[in-house]
Amino acid sequence: GRGVLSRVMAELGAYRCIECNREAAELYRDYQRGVLRISICKSCQKPVDKYIEYDPVIILINAILCKAQAYRHILFNTKINIHGKLCIFCLLCEAYLRWLQLQDSSQNTDPDDLIRYAREWDFYRMFGIASLEQTSFLVGIFITLWWMRPEMLKTKSDFILLLKALLLSSYGKLLLIPAVIWEHDYTPLCLAFIKGFVLISNSQAIRVTLNLNRMVPWLAIFFGLILENCVVCLFQKMGWDV
Repeated sequence: GRGVLSRVMAELGAYRCIECNREAAELYRDYQRGVLRISICKSCQKPVDKYIEYDPVIILINAILCKAQAYRHILFNTKINIHGKLCIFCLLCEAYLRWLQLQDSSQNTDPDDLIRYAREWDFYRMFGIASLEQTSFLVGIFITLWWMRPEMLKTKSDFILLLKALLLSSYGKLLLIPAVIWEHDYTPLCLAFIKGFVLISNSQAIRVTLNLNRMVPWLAIFFGLILENCVVCLFQKMGWDV
């Protein structure tokens, strides 16, 4: 149960203090009969992880506010393995948005089965393009960080943890669907805000995962965007609508 998981994670040194990012042996001590006591960090003398007593909604709100403590709690002190599914769902949202814009720009209203079949494949094509753009963005970030801070990405687990952090921090893309469903004159502005929020979340995820200052994550994101835009330009030169 919970006690076995805690012992295993403690042996692996997986826990982190959400305040100072130092490793911790345990998050709490179980005195039996439902009596738990939150552990105190030996470095900063603050609770190792106060969020273990918080409601998930409060944790989500703190994550939306991009608080480093909430990010450390989610990345280091919990076992959340939804990053793969979340990535696929976000890509589906982005592909649907692009597909919808492509259909709006098309004047062909022929109900022929061949036309409907072509429109279906347009969605798959948009999903593939969105996937390649996302991959190029992540590759740009990893290359930049490996070049600037090679000591931070020494092992495979370091890469996996950072990838997990970047995918989880892209949850803001889920807001693309409501922005399209309730379309109005300010939809382009809403989409720009969503893009900005996702980039801010990505920056905070990099900063928390690698324990960096604010400048390096933004440089990595900047070069990631450059590589992503290069891929977009390549698609446009090939005559594809993206």
